[in-house]
Amino acid sequence: MSDPAVFAYGFAATAFLAFAAHLALGWRGGVRASVLVFAMLASAAWSSAGALFASTGGAGWWATQAVFDAVRVGAWLLFLTILLQGTAFGMKLAPALLVLALGAWWFYPDPLHDTPRAVFGVLVGLAVAGLVLAEQVFRRTLEHSRWAIKPLCLGLGAGFVFDLYLFADALLFGRVDSGVWAARGFAHALVIPLIALATARNREWTLNIGLSRGVVFHSTAVLACGIYLLAVAGAGYYVRYFGGSWGKTLQVGFIFAALVVLGWLFSSGALRSKLRVFINKNFFSYRYDYREEWLRFTDLLAHRDPGLSHEQRSIQALANLVESTGGALWLRAEGGYSQAARWNMPRVESVESADGAFAVFLAKTRWVIDLHEGAGAETRVPEWLQSLPGAWLVVPVTAQEEMLGFAVLATPRAKIEVNWEVRDLLKTAARQVGSFLSQVRASEALLEARKFESFNKMSAFVVHDLKNLVAQLSLLLKNAQRHRHNARFQDDMFATVEHVEQRMSKLLVQLSTGSRGEEKPRPIRLALLVERVVASKQAARAGIAVHGADSEIAALGYEQRFERVVGHLVQNAIDATQPAGEVRVSVGAEGANAVLEVADSGCGMSEAFVRERLFRPFQTTKGNGMGIGVYEVAQYAKEMGGRIEVHSRPGEGTRFKLMFPLERSGVMAA
Repeated sequence: MSDPAVFAYGFAATAFLAFAAHLALGWRGGVRASVLVFAMLASAAWSSAGALFASTGGAGWWATQAVFDAVRVGAWLLFLTILLQGTAFGMKLAPALLVLALGAWWFYPDPLHDTPRAVFGVLVGLAVAGLVLAEQVFRRTLEHSRWAIKPLCLGLGAGFVFDLYLFADALLFGRVDSGVWAARGFAHALVIPLIALATARNREWTLNIGLSRGVVFHSTAVLACGIYLLAVAGAGYYVRYFGGSWGKTLQVGFIFAALVVLGWLFSSGALRSKLRVFINKNFFSYRYDYREEWLRFTDLLAHRDPGLSHEQRSIQALANLVESTGGALWLRAEGGYSQAARWNMPRVESVESADGAFAVFLAKTRWVIDLHEGAGAETRVPEWLQSLPGAWLVVPVTAQEEMLGFAVLATPRAKIEVNWEVRDLLKTAARQVGSFLSQVRASEALLEARKFESFNKMSAFVVHDLKNLVAQLSLLLKNAQRHRHNARFQDDMFATVEHVEQRMSKLLVQLSTGSRGEEKPRPIRLALLVERVVASKQAARAGIAVHGADSEIAALGYEQRFERVVGHLVQNAIDATQPAGEVRVSVGAEGANAVLEVADSGCGMSEAFVRERLFRPFQTTKGNGMGIGVYEVAQYAKEMGGRIEVHSRPGEGTRFKLMFPLERSGVMAA
């Protein structure tokens, strides 16, 4: 025997064994399923014995493959009989079929000696019996159910036809053709995909097996490629045989050209689309594998490609469902429906009115319109759309019963019948696209609203600071009438004006740029910070007491903001305290925390106000206050990993205690 026989039977053994294992894993009981698994195992054993005989030439392996071949044929005949006459009749007939098969294959032709022609006649009879049973199973199946049994009858019928050819040839010439016998294993392995397809379609066989469309697609592509290469090899042989002195040169050129054509065919999107449409139409009851299509659809929508907008991804997701080569999306704006995005389609400036007949028709019916079929008068398709090059389908895009727009898909790579299944899938996908685009719009609106909210919050802080600065200037002007000739007062006045000018300049930068003016936090000496704050408040209140100002105590923070929030607390203490009262600021350390306290002997706050309203914005006990200062203090303390404690009683005063993680290293702020 030759190497091709070893390869052919080895391939068949691997294929039958793998499929038998797959069937066994999905076995859920039942006679049909058991016989089918048994037939596959017998086929695997027959192929294995044939491969061993082809590689060794031993007579024992020939006899072994003959026995397994007999069991294999008997199992397939039994399976067809059960399908045709029922399980009870088939089981009664099973012993007779197996005995008949074993009896026939007992006189299996001997490759080393002459074999009587009557033996080949019996083997031809078995092949004919298999063909008759396969034909009867298909003919007696109800017409609407034939699609489920057709692959099985076609596959087994093809196997029996091959056997009929092999043994009919042997009957005529008195011997088995070794070349045809070598191909027998490969030929029988090729019917496995058809049997798998029939098994997936007939769940009543109690086998839990699913057949992926991708597997069928790639298997068909590989089979077609194999047939193509066989044809090329045969043609190349004849080119070389009849080409004379040019034969070898022509053969090499012919094979190279054929391989280039094969590469072009494999890279052709149109050919892949046509093959996919052909398989979906002829091998499956539904055109789409909905799980696979939906996963691909949602993955494309969720994929973030910086080169594609959300609208372009939506067009691609819809187009891929129907093998379309491009499309465009019209979304509703103030002037009507205008082109928001396009993919492999020309730019269109036309705007469809939201109150126009076409838009109203789409919003009312939600129809998928096929422009190639010729839109009826009731669809009111506008002229610009009818004249759009390559336009094929119009798909309304909706979200929560509202039409956001419509998509126009381009002509597909392969001709597709737009039936109810295609229309329903496109409608469902378009609703998902509408929800996706609505969510994108809502996210963008929310982001914009948050930006405005952040700006408004920052503006409130700025206005609060401006109010405090204006109060300082007002107090300065009031005292200037009495102390204008006092040199010390003049020095304080210039210092205060300089401080106000610096603070207002920083506030203007903060308001115009939307930033806080500081890039990252750094260690801040609290004693120096308190010193600056108290100095800035001297015009409003002299004699603010400072206690325990250890110059080495530091905390991490933003210097300007830190100074501002401490200034808020000191200003609040000044506002709440009578001239004869006391305002004091202290700096210290408690364990791993730096502590800054601002206390006063002023009017104080109720426990309910502290608990329910103090740290909320725009809540205040002062008649001219804004209720922003303490809120900003609390926000800053939380942001920097610190905390704030408040102790207050009406008529006794208030004590604010700020605690931040103690900073012991790093470059200190000046």
